[in-house]
Amino acid sequence: MNPLHLQPTLTRRLQLWVLCALVVMWLGFVWLAYKTGANESDELTDGHLASMTAMLLNQRSLDFVADAHQTPRVRAPRLIYHDYQQTLSVASWDAQGRLLAFQGDAPVPSFDAATGFRELALGEPETRWRVFSQWDVSRSRMVMVLLNMGERADLAADIAQQMSVPGFWMLPALSALLMLAIWRGLRPLYQLSAEVARIDVARAERVPERYNMREFASVVSSINTLINNHSAALERERQLANEVAHELRTPLSSLSLQLKALQGWLDPEERQEILAQMECDTLRAGRVLNQLLALARASRTEMQNMAEPVDLGAMVRRLAADVVRNPRVDNRPLRVDVREEVTVHAHPLLVELALCNLVDNALQHTPPGTAVAIQLLRAGAEVWLQVCDDGTSHTAPLAALRRPHATERLGLGHKIVQRAMEVQGGRFERAEAPAPFTTCFRLVFVVGIRTLAEGPDKTATSAPDDLSPLPAFPSA
Repeated sequence: MNPLHLQPTLTRRLQLWVLCALVVMWLGFVWLAYKTGANESDELTDGHLASMTAMLLNQRSLDFVADAHQTPRVRAPRLIYHDYQQTLSVASWDAQGRLLAFQGDAPVPSFDAATGFRELALGEPETRWRVFSQWDVSRSRMVMVLLNMGERADLAADIAQQMSVPGFWMLPALSALLMLAIWRGLRPLYQLSAEVARIDVARAERVPERYNMREFASVVSSINTLINNHSAALERERQLANEVAHELRTPLSSLSLQLKALQGWLDPEERQEILAQMECDTLRAGRVLNQLLALARASRTEMQNMAEPVDLGAMVRRLAADVVRNPRVDNRPLRVDVREEVTVHAHPLLVELALCNLVDNALQHTPPGTAVAIQLLRAGAEVWLQVCDDGTSHTAPLAALRRPHATERLGLGHKIVQRAMEVQGGRFERAEAPAPFTTCFRLVFVVGIRTLAEGPDKTATSAPDDLSPLPAFPSA
């Protein structure tokens, strides 16, 4: 990564573009000044030539003194010699083309009866001259006034220079003022950048809402939203860790006590029962920890990419069969109510994890004799997979709830169930329990739903009225 002082900045970028725009504008101004100076010099010199010709034609005679007695042109100290004191040459002919008089530095041109403005190439080497010729009223005399084209070009360049030089000197001052204006205008951006750099994400600090500019509103809102989401995610992770630690503490303590019990004297039947329970507890704990590891490592996108069609009815029956075959489950009714064979596009591991936790909670935290039901049904565009029980209608001593097999299946709490459903775009909620049940927790799948059964869609427009359970699975 480049050092901070070498990284490109918005200020330098704006300054560079502003300077480039100023240079381009100044060059355009110089070009326009030169074109204007050339046009003005053309008009000035042509008007000068025409005025001089008319003045000479109105004189009675053109008698010039000899070269040795000519008076030189006065040099004005404040003017460059070629600026506005052009050297003019004058020639005069009669009607027969005889040269009557000539004065100036130009070569003597040949007689031409044409009048008006034109350019002539005279001398060796050739030099271009701008001329204007005109006859008098009686057409007995013609006067021609000549001007060197070099002096004409020098005049155009001087006018352009006089117009562009002030702009050249103003360029640094204007650039400095623009740089100051850019820095002052971007000061809120510098302040926002400093505020963002000082944010401590671990302390969930926010960007102050004092930036009332419309361009900053979306940026500040997005940054604060990201910080809120990050803080909420950290809080969910802390709660998840606390929940896992709380749920695993009791079964691990039970394993420790069972190991100590094995160190004492036990009859073979008791020893075999404790070993079997320890093996079951260890396998269940390892399975749950593997599921937690997969849940923690997998992101939402990865889980969605790993999703596949899941037959919820088959999963419910398989889970119920596993539960009732367990020899350490109380002789309590566990019913399965599958109203319609439904498949959803979800992650099978997460669905099984969530359902297992709900069934575990219903079996472990209710008194003996509690009826538990797993219900699968459709309600509109949603699929409900819910676990209901009538545990609150039974009374039992507190010691009855603390039975040894309470660690048989490790329930990881509702937070894990909610996390598993959020990853796959579903919901976990506590629902109103249908009679005769008193407690009901529901998994809601809202996307990627299709029925396995062929035929017309039988989607209900509201929740079904009859939620009575089917006959129970036999218990071992």
